[in-house]
Amino acid sequence: MDKYGLIGFPLKHSFSKDFFNEKFRAENIDARYENFEIPAIKDFPAIIEENPTLRGLNVTIPYKEEIIPFLDDIDKAAKAIGAVNVIKITRPKGKTKLTGFNSDIIGFTRSIEPLLEPHHTHALVLGTGGAAKAICHGLQQLGITPMYVTRQAKNGMLTYGDLTPEIMERHKVIVNCTPVGMFPDTGRCPSIPYDCLTSSHLLYDLIYNPERTTFLKEGAAHKAIVKNGLEMLLLQAIASWEIWNK
Repeated sequence: MDKYGLIGFPLKHSFSKDFFNEKFRAENIDARYENFEIPAIKDFPAIIEENPTLRGLNVTIPYKEEIIPFLDDIDKAAKAIGAVNVIKITRPKGKTKLTGFNSDIIGFTRSIEPLLEPHHTHALVLGTGGAAKAICHGLQQLGITPMYVTRQAKNGMLTYGDLTPEIMERHKVIVNCTPVGMFPDTGRCPSIPYDCLTSSHLLYDLIYNPERTTFLKEGAAHKAIVKNGLEMLLLQAIASWEIWNK
C-alpha cells in the first residue's frame, strides 16, 4: 500500500489527512495518509527510513524552510520562494530521491485570480514567513507588485506604522499570511488602518478557522471583497496529488 503524509509540529488537526483519506476511500485508491509529528527537523530522515512505501509528503509549520537541506532536488519556483510544502519521493534503482515543490503558490493563484480586477496592481502581504514568500511569488506571477508588511523595521519592507492613507490607496490587495485571528484567538486582527478600506479593496486571509476572521469582517464592513484560505487549502492539496503522480 502506498503511503503519504504530513510532517510538522504540532499537528493537532490535519485538513490534509482527512482530505486524502476520504479521497482514497471515494476513489478506491490503495493508499493511506498519516500525520508525522516531529518535534525537531533532525527526526525527518527516520521517517523516510522507517516508511519504505512513502510516495509523498506535505510539509507544514515550522519546517517549510528547514526541510530544504534534506532534499536532493528542488523545483525552480520553490527555490525562488525559499520554502517547500510538498515532497515527491521516488526510488530509482533502489536509491531514495526527495524533490521539493511549493503547492501554496498554485493554490493561492488559482484561488485569488477570479477575484482580481484591473485596478489590483499592488498588494500588501502581512507577514514574512514561508507562506508569505509563496504569496509574494504568486502575486508576481499574476502581474501584481507585492510589498511585505512586518512588525519590526526591515530593509525594503513596510511596518504597520508605515501604512498611510496613500499607501492603502495604492495597494488594493491585502493578504494576511500571519496567524493573527486564528482560532481560538479570534478577536484579534492585523493592525492595519481599516478605515482606509474601500469597495475597490480585496482582502484575502490564509486563515480558514474561523471561516470569517475579524480581519475579513472589518474588510466586509468597509465594502471590500473578502475571501478566506479554505479554497486555497483545497487547491494546494489537489496540486500536491498532481505533483506526486506526474
